[in-house]
Amino acid sequence: MSNASISFPMLGDWSICPPNSFTLFGHEFYWYGVIIAAGFLLAVAYCLHRSREFGIKQDDVIDCLLFAVPLGIVGARAYYVIFFGHYDSFWDMCKIWEGGLAIYGAVIAAVITILVVCKVKRISAPALLDLTSFGFLIGQCVGRWGNFMNREAFGYETDVFCRMGLTVNGVTTYVHPTFLYESLWNLTGFIALHVLSKKTKRRFDGEYFLAYVLWYGLGRAWIEGLRADSLYLGNTGLRVSQLLAAAAAGVSAVLLAALARRAKKTQMPLWADRAAMAEAGSAGEAEDEAEIPGDNEDENK
Repeated sequence: MSNASISFPMLGDWSICPPNSFTLFGHEFYWYGVIIAAGFLLAVAYCLHRSREFGIKQDDVIDCLLFAVPLGIVGARAYYVIFFGHYDSFWDMCKIWEGGLAIYGAVIAAVITILVVCKVKRISAPALLDLTSFGFLIGQCVGRWGNFMNREAFGYETDVFCRMGLTVNGVTTYVHPTFLYESLWNLTGFIALHVLSKKTKRRFDGEYFLAYVLWYGLGRAWIEGLRADSLYLGNTGLRVSQLLAAAAAGVSAVLLAALARRAKKTQMPLWADRAAMAEAGSAGEAEDEAEIPGDNEDENK
């Protein structure tokens, strides 16, 4: 399917057959990797732009990225290897350039990394996770178009109005464009979370992250059931990512309700508010110290 022509009947009688790689300066580059990188850079730019609103320094965001990015790739591959499991050697397991990365593995590894880095740097992990939720949604929204270029992550055959046609040797198969479903789902989640964050104040640190997990989990649980290339739990016929998505959404919904209720009673300040007060206090102390020499000089006169 990697060289199949792609069409969408709802958009008219046309098709395209984009290459999945290109050559630049004598080197071959795959569109999948380029698109993933573009999504990553957009996510980083957005998070750096808004980091102060969450009480997080840009340097701390970058420090987390230095660890979370490589470990996220390892996590994405490990998740795929664990549940796919058909490899002849350890070296074969490491060949990520041949495909086989799972976004859930990357997210899990990135979250664990963030928790550790925040512990070491003594910053609020829930606040940083709130910020990175926007990055996850941006990266996943853009990254799914890498699947489009590879003609992968599509669903079962269907005749729905938004079906995607894959034509090989003159034979066209119409399938669910599940990569598109997930991209649009993540785009909707990002827009909703962005607007919400601009119009209202978080009730507690970690609220946006839990909202992201809930939103993505609901969408993934539905979309995964349509995919034709799911990873299964052994020979059970149970889709791993669908189970994980549903469980994560359920747990997030419970935590959101419980923590919102607790926040209403305790009214704990957000990490951003505490960081702002600490910064204001430091600035005030610096001003006081700067005034002391001047006062002494007046007294001496």
